[in-house]
Amino acid sequence: MVVIAITGSPAVGKSTISDLLAGHGWKVESVAELAKSLDCEGEYDDLMGCVEIDIHKLAEKFMPNRDDNIIVDGHLSHFLEVDAIIILRCEPAKLRTRLESRGYPEAKVNANVEWELIAGTWSEIAEFEIDVPILELDTTTSTAEELVEMVNFWIEGDFTSNLTMISDAIDWLA
Repeated sequence: MVVIAITGSPAVGKSTISDLLAGHGWKVESVAELAKSLDCEGEYDDLMGCVEIDIHKLAEKFMPNRDDNIIVDGHLSHFLEVDAIIILRCEPAKLRTRLESRGYPEAKVNANVEWELIAGTWSEIAEFEIDVPILELDTTTSTAEELVEMVNFWIEGDFTSNLTMISDAIDWLA
């Protein structure tokens, strides 16, 4: 049984893809729900409009049930003990539109668009030397069903096909 993190900026499609994978037999855990149940929530951040998560504490407490195939859905999921990571990306202008349609505060929209623009998730993976198979997918124009098909192909290939290295990551600045 495996544990896969689905990570990326808010509004790239993590929950949508996770929900579809649940229909394929995966147990889905959200970082937010795990943080709440494991007492790893911090203060409410007024600027970002959300509760902070103590990801270091959560990483220490997270003990997945290895009897299940598990998807961990959340933009901090790559910090947890997982067997593989799927990074979802979205072209920054399209991401801005998605974030604004959710009614997020301007500061949160700008911070998340900037994070996507500079490939912040990849920076964290490199900084913390996370060494598991990684699949990066562009959600800008693909349907959720197409993305799930790519994920299933990758999983069925034992995480060896379409591996993404940081040097091959999407570069919105190029």
